[in-house]
Amino acid sequence: MTAPLPCYHCGLPVPANTDFKSVVIQEERDFCCPGCQAVAQAIVENGLESYYQHRSERSSNPDELPGFIPDELKLYDRAEVQQPFVRSEGEFSSTQLLIEGITCAACGWLIEKHLANIPGVNSSQLNLSNHRLHVRWDSSKLPLSDILHSIRKIGYAAHPWHPDAVSTQIAQENRVALRKLGLAGLLWMQVMMASMATWPEFNLDLSEAMDGVLRWVSLLLTTPIIFYCSTEFFYGAMRDIRTRHLTMDVSVSLAILGAYFAGIWSTVTGQGELYFDASGMFAFFLLSGRYLERRARERTAAATAQLVNLLPASCLILKEDGQSERILLKDLQLQQQVIVPPGHLIPADGVILSGQSSVDESLLTGEYLPLPRQPGDQVTAGTLNVEGPLTIQVQALGDNTRLSAIVRLLERAQSLKPKFAEFADQVAQWFLISVLLIAAVVGIIWLQIDAARAFWVVLSLLVATCPCALSLATPTALTAATGSLHKLGLLITKGHVLETFKQIDTVIFDKTGTLTEGRLTLKRVECFPSYTHEQAMEWATALENRSEHPIARAFGHSKLIAEDVTSSPGLGLQGSVAGQLMRIGRPDYVCKLSNTPPPAAPTAQGQWLLLGDTQGPIAWFALDDQLRKDAPALLDACRAMGWQTLLLSGDSSPMVHEIAQQLGISDARGSLTPDDKLKVLEQLHQQGHRVLMLGDGVNDVPVLAAADISIAMGSATDLAKTSADAILLSNRLSSLVGAFAIAKKARRIIIENLSWAILYNGLIIPFAAVGWVTPGWAALGMSVSSLLVVLNALRLTAVAEKT
Repeated sequence: MTAPLPCYHCGLPVPANTDFKSVVIQEERDFCCPGCQAVAQAIVENGLESYYQHRSERSSNPDELPGFIPDELKLYDRAEVQQPFVRSEGEFSSTQLLIEGITCAACGWLIEKHLANIPGVNSSQLNLSNHRLHVRWDSSKLPLSDILHSIRKIGYAAHPWHPDAVSTQIAQENRVALRKLGLAGLLWMQVMMASMATWPEFNLDLSEAMDGVLRWVSLLLTTPIIFYCSTEFFYGAMRDIRTRHLTMDVSVSLAILGAYFAGIWSTVTGQGELYFDASGMFAFFLLSGRYLERRARERTAAATAQLVNLLPASCLILKEDGQSERILLKDLQLQQQVIVPPGHLIPADGVILSGQSSVDESLLTGEYLPLPRQPGDQVTAGTLNVEGPLTIQVQALGDNTRLSAIVRLLERAQSLKPKFAEFADQVAQWFLISVLLIAAVVGIIWLQIDAARAFWVVLSLLVATCPCALSLATPTALTAATGSLHKLGLLITKGHVLETFKQIDTVIFDKTGTLTEGRLTLKRVECFPSYTHEQAMEWATALENRSEHPIARAFGHSKLIAEDVTSSPGLGLQGSVAGQLMRIGRPDYVCKLSNTPPPAAPTAQGQWLLLGDTQGPIAWFALDDQLRKDAPALLDACRAMGWQTLLLSGDSSPMVHEIAQQLGISDARGSLTPDDKLKVLEQLHQQGHRVLMLGDGVNDVPVLAAADISIAMGSATDLAKTSADAILLSNRLSSLVGAFAIAKKARRIIIENLSWAILYNGLIIPFAAVGWVTPGWAALGMSVSSLLVVLNALRLTAVAEKT
């Protein structure tokens, strides 16, 4: 059996018995669907076929990109709609569009050249790093909707780019933080070289004049680090003093400013060691940690904003005169009637007034199959109408929708602070209070003993006990561990994961997309006498090719064309194939066509569809969501560690208990909402359990955020990934088995690092207090202590190589 040809445009297999061809670069090419064929023809007609010679990756399939309907595109020509994202520049208008479907640099060339050929377009520039297209055009000659449509014709989808206020603010803060970090690092290296030249240990035999020049140069270079780069530490310290809640900002500020003013004294007097390099070093490393923290907040804010963007931009309302009108979603009101065609998102919570269809609610419930809905049933904003048109009366909008409730659940779960984190905060505060009190007492004593040495002794104490080793103890171990885990395909996004692994005693699994592959496949075909496998497949595929239901994706393409196909939501399809009236779907629905009793399914496993005609049943088709091959190994590893396992799923089908039985999970629950899952987690917490959650959907986000440790699959939604503590990028459950060994070793190294940091600070305090440690030795001791912590953490890389 020969392998199918790849589509010349998108690279997907070209189905057998199809004839989508077009001449590109003087040769006839094969395409997988009419969409790819039409895009290629549009590119050739515009004289841009050299795009295919320069591209480095296959193009996106146009059928997989979000589509538009003509009246929805026309909305973008209205002035009130354009107001937020279109700017007027004299006789021209300009805007930024977000482009979907870009795969390589040649895509940018194609889009820009294509738009340049359109009369009325003045300029277009595409930023490949963020896929934003800046367009400038004459709106009096060319409406915006035509630009969007022309981009679609060559295989890309364009949307107006709306910057989210919170994300924009955080991005601006990150740019400022990165600027401060870069400047601090650059100046610190220069200061360090200038300061080291004045050290007697280097014996450079500097003249008195040159020594003075280097001191003043160091002062000049350090001042921007202190009064520009490090201001956030000083503001934080002042806030802590006002609120009487000390953090490391106080200790850090004292160390930075102490070393800086000591350096000024040394520069002015021309005596003693410079401490500008120590001051710059403190600032640079601490700014690095703050920057990474900001980036994490940026990802969370962007993902939360993306959840809100799941709602459609417009909707079709039914007016009192029976006519329909497309309006913006923001103009929709309660009790209005909305028409939702098949394949479109439901814009608001409501009740069905007329029409029958299937609704894909996987966004909220995790159930992979659409559920039949009829008049009187409730539907939810953000879910997808799959088959038939629906008329819905709006009952909830905006913050009152179920989708908004998920966001609130997420925020509530994220606000819960684990007890061990609160304990760590208290320990850190008492440590800082103790160090500051000791420094004050030591300073007073030395003022009585030798006032000239008092300042240097206190500075040595503050520098020596600056919590660098304590701050590096956990992050360095986590960095080494996360690098090792990344090789296994597991990305750690929050630092507490490896510390908390040992405390876990319960694991919650999602089903669809986590323990299973998350897509329906055709497993078996059982034909009745007188029919062949090839005949049954041809007839069934012809019917399913006319359906938008996810079940249809399990079938391939047929050279036969079914006619007069009608869909009965929740039951099946009926149509004429090769002159015969046929049905495929539920057995009772199919057998009504022949007035015969429904036969029993071959087995109770999986989901069975029956194909039949007016004479009787023809064949059974078994569909299944395949269990991941490495799922049993993961469950065995969990049981070996003594962990309790639960399966919580939004799926209401028998597959939930079948999967649980295959994996030996005794506690399996289906038909759960996000709120139901969160309640189960809260009950486990009340019973004293520490819980690890493994999931992949938006419906798992609240539980992922509230669990002690949460892991999202690599195929999960963006919001699930940013809400999780770790991401299984490889989607291989076996990687988690190897991760357990690394996590165990990492926790032991973290404890060793913390113990060393505490031991060092405990020993150095009395030596510094009695004046046996000069500021130079204090800085050296702090550096050595930090270096030992880092070297110890690097031992984790050896563990990864053995795993």
